[in-house]
Amino acid sequence: MPAIASHSVLLNLDSAAAWAILRDLRLAPHYVPGLTGCQLHPGPENDLGASRRVFRKNGQWLDESVVQWLEAQGFVLRLHREQAGAPFPFRQAFFHYKLQAEGAGTRITTSLHYRMRGGHLVDRLLHKVMGKVVRQIAENLKVFYETGLTQNVDFR
Repeated sequence: MPAIASHSVLLNLDSAAAWAILRDLRLAPHYVPGLTGCQLHPGPENDLGASRRVFRKNGQWLDESVVQWLEAQGFVLRLHREQAGAPFPFRQAFFHYKLQAEGAGTRITTSLHYRMRGGHLVDRLLHKVMGKVVRQIAENLKVFYETGLTQNVDFR
């Protein structure tokens, strides 16, 4: 069973407005810390099978491919490096974005479902770190969605 790090925030946007932003896979560098850019792979720009490469400030990159797409509700990205599988230190990694209407706003839940190389002990040791990363992404996403202002200093 994978470890899960999750965080939820309430957006001051209705579901349609939140989905219009979330479905644009090119926007991740505006709210994911450490990203310096994003390039879509050939093929669909969103929906099942869409894929992107995100670039990090240290010169590394990561591929993220949509493996589940629920129109107007969210999607799941598989994190990998080309065909080689998940990047170190992960054995597997999937990032989930889920929208749910709540009052006049929309709740977005971001979660990382993962298994680390080294087993459950390593999962437990790094769980707090993974939780902090997921929380920061959700908090940055909220501000970016509501204001349009980039929250990632590495992308400015």
